[in-house]
Amino acid sequence: MTTDTPTRPTVTVIPGDGIGPEVTQAAVRLVDAAGGQIDWEYADAGAEVFRRGIASGVPEETIASITRTRTVLKGPLETPVGFGEKSANVTLRKLFETFANIRPVRELPGVPTPYAG
Repeated sequence: MTTDTPTRPTVTVIPGDGIGPEVTQAAVRLVDAAGGQIDWEYADAGAEVFRRGIASGVPEETIASITRTRTVLKGPLETPVGFGEKSANVTLRKLFETFANIRPVRELPGVPTPYAG
């Protein structure tokens, strides 16, 4: 994450495919409504990029944005089947050496869950 000022980081947003744009925009609105002081930098990856003929699904501009901001809010990305394209998700994981998808959760009192703790 980069900062233009000490209190205002810039985050790359990759809206994604399918339901991705809807859920990433909802996340952006939620952070903004909660008072998050974030500058959002939008970038492309996934199906639309494949249609433009970029076989990795991730254009150089997106790679540059992620390298600069060091933080990404990414929606789900589609992987075309049968056309020889690589998975944009795998491309991003390999480029930035990410290996964990951490989704912190907590139980809410009074809400039944299938797992304790």
